[in-house]
Amino acid sequence: MTDIATITKKATRDGFGAGLQVVGQKYPNAVALCADLVGSLKMQAFIKDNPERFFQVGIAEANMMGIAAGLATAGKIPFTGTFANFSTGRVYDQIRQSIAYSHKNVKICASHAGLTLGEDGATHQILEDIGMMNMLPGMTVINPCDYNQTKAATEAIAEIDGPVYLRFGRPSWPVFTEESDFVLGKAQHIRQGSDITMIACGHMVWQCAQAADQLAAEGVSVDLLNMHTIKPIDREAVMKSASKTGRVLTAEEHQINGGLGSIVAQILAEEHPVPMSFVAVKDSFGESGKPLQLLDKYGLGVADVVASAKKLLKK
Repeated sequence: MTDIATITKKATRDGFGAGLQVVGQKYPNAVALCADLVGSLKMQAFIKDNPERFFQVGIAEANMMGIAAGLATAGKIPFTGTFANFSTGRVYDQIRQSIAYSHKNVKICASHAGLTLGEDGATHQILEDIGMMNMLPGMTVINPCDYNQTKAATEAIAEIDGPVYLRFGRPSWPVFTEESDFVLGKAQHIRQGSDITMIACGHMVWQCAQAADQLAAEGVSVDLLNMHTIKPIDREAVMKSASKTGRVLTAEEHQINGGLGSIVAQILAEEHPVPMSFVAVKDSFGESGKPLQLLDKYGLGVADVVASAKKLLKK
């Protein structure tokens, strides 16, 4: 992996903004809606290019989801934009009833997810959203790892018919993939290894990549999968890697209950049980703080991944 001191950093939300601009250019029926957070969601370029296709709903997220459902019924491709907490927890009823139940072609684009929202604190740091959205029948769930993958994912979801939850974050973050690395529904094989499997999503892919470097220096071979598409999950990639290494560690910026780890564990319990370890928030809310400090405090730091992997290797 590229040294973190020299690598370019960009926020994943910037990748969404860049991707949305491309969507606006390619799809004349694409529209965007926002709940008073245009700057935070980086939607300015789309608005400049397509002012007649943008709807500022204001701080009325439930209404935004209803409008998006109506626009989808009329043949548009609506992209909604607000913080992940307000994209899910505040409007779950509207998503379930008006979008998921009737399989509306609405793209729910959610920024500032997880602990790395940082200083805004626990009330805004949603850590349950992957589980909430994964449980909705027919919902596609995506959590890309960097700017390039978020841009590619934003463009890719315009091409599929049906509801999508696209989760991304606030802070500047290392850019270490190419746009071409993103294939919807297919895990990206970041690193080949034989001793332990790591399956991660979002910001935790980079954390695991650094942990894998440290473990490699100690003679441990890590097989690292970037599971950017959480639903439909790439079962084949999970099974192939688990069968090779016999140990699986999952890592996510999410509650330990109901997220990526739970989904992977269900697959392996059914098909190929192996010892597992879970790097995630341990059933608690967050707090205000700096993103990297919060990851460390809540057990999602690089050192935590390394320690969890070493413990798993002893099983």
